[in-house]
Amino acid sequence: MIDLFIRAWPLLVSGTVLTVVLGVVSFLLALPIGLGLAVARLYGPRLLRVPARIAVSFLCGTPLLVQILLLYYGLPQVGVVLPAIPTVIAAFALHSGAFIGEDLRGVIGSVEPGQWDAGASLGLKPALVLFLIVLPQALRAAIPTLGTRFIGAVKETSLASVVTVVELTRVAEKVGSSSFRYLEMFVIAAAIYWALSFAIARLQQVIESRFATCDVTGSSRRAAPQRMASAT
Repeated sequence: MIDLFIRAWPLLVSGTVLTVVLGVVSFLLALPIGLGLAVARLYGPRLLRVPARIAVSFLCGTPLLVQILLLYYGLPQVGVVLPAIPTVIAAFALHSGAFIGEDLRGVIGSVEPGQWDAGASLGLKPALVLFLIVLPQALRAAIPTLGTRFIGAVKETSLASVVTVVELTRVAEKVGSSSFRYLEMFVIAAAIYWALSFAIARLQQVIESRFATCDVTGSSRRAAPQRMASAT
């Protein structure tokens, strides 16, 4: 297996880089999509709530592979021709965005109603209260879920191989086909996916602990004036 890994190393590197790029770009695009869907479903007028609900139902209720094929083969029939990579990024972003929207809808709804009252008491409009007070708290609570979604987005890039995108899975398939050593190549590919998932999970833990430290520090700073006042 080691000799095969050494021979396929350049292709594995390029495939892994493309896998990471596809995962990162699609996830970054999915975040605003998810946020828009969540806000539309929670606070939007009926004109926005109904389409957002239908979009989430469709994107969450159909396989990602079908959505990729629908865009890749369907768009040219209506006169829209896109290269394979932008097409799969759009499919990944829409699919992940729907699930992220449901995640954010849950955490936004879990923020204490008193936060809205506090923002209103400061003279802020509801939209500013949402984006300046409620959303930062909701996003902090959503870090574990978003980390899991990011790992899923990276792994789902393997489906791009069905439309000729040469990412990691496609590289493993091509090298395995040329060498007739499919088992070893897909074991190597699985190990790389595992390593990427482990790295993202570790990054998620670091971010979580950093925010937890900020919370503790912020709480102690807020509590200090109160203790001083009670002491006097």
